[in-house]
Amino acid sequence: MKTEIIKTLTTDFENSSYKTDEGIEFWLARDLQHLLDYSKWDNFKNVILKAKTACEVSGHKIFNHFPDVGKMVDIGSGAKKEIDDLMLTRYACYLIAQNGDSKKEIIAFAQTYFAMQTRKAELIEQKILESERVNARHKLTQTEKELSSIIFEQTGDKNFGLIRSKGDKALFNNNTQMMKGKWGVNKNKPLADFMPTILLKAKDFATEITIFNAKNKNMDMEEAISNEHIANNKTVRNTLISRGITPENLPPEEDVKKVERQLTKDKNITLKGNDGFKGDANE
Repeated sequence: MKTEIIKTLTTDFENSSYKTDEGIEFWLARDLQHLLDYSKWDNFKNVILKAKTACEVSGHKIFNHFPDVGKMVDIGSGAKKEIDDLMLTRYACYLIAQNGDSKKEIIAFAQTYFAMQTRKAELIEQKILESERVNARHKLTQTEKELSSIIFEQTGDKNFGLIRSKGDKALFNNNTQMMKGKWGVNKNKPLADFMPTILLKAKDFATEITIFNAKNKNMDMEEAISNEHIANNKTVRNTLISRGITPENLPPEEDVKKVERQLTKDKNITLKGNDGFKGDANE
């Protein structure tokens, strides 16, 4: 397929998409019918039925990707009538393309186009989740620094590590070193760097409660703050377990520092790529 044709088809497909109020991209089946060079709606509906079956088999809800909608069309003399149509997500379009007539050049293009668009969306979602985890780790670091300061100010004790370890024991029902062994974490690296986002937020929440009560109750003994921190982590643990989440049974995540470095690297590459594209366009 020639480059000029690919550029034209890409523009046609992108210009045919819409967005919901929530920002979800979709195509209308009647529009996609013509884009994929199907002259008869009944023939195209057969392809849609196959795509719906593939959607269901893959474990997705058909309604989430193929909702029915009505479309008003002119029938002459100023009269209009409503015809059946469907809103199609990017994934639905991909399935339709996969079940289309592969001998058609346009179908081959659509298969690649929607596969790439779907993959791109998955990568974006992955980066968002990674960023959320990095932010949760930074937030926990700041919260623990605040608790450490409060402990020193109110008790004169500098051994925050001991209190944090007691919190780990209460949250995981295992001490810090046992969890590092369970997760295969180097003994010199922080356990929190390998926690999934939900545990980072759970640990942060427990620490915030400790800070609040340590201040409000003017706790001036290390033992009192330790007991408070243990109680809060146990409470958070019980809440997680009541929702079917056992902290020590969750698998570890990749070192959050490594994830953050990769996110920064990707961002820099994107910025350089944008600059390069602008430069080429001006030449």
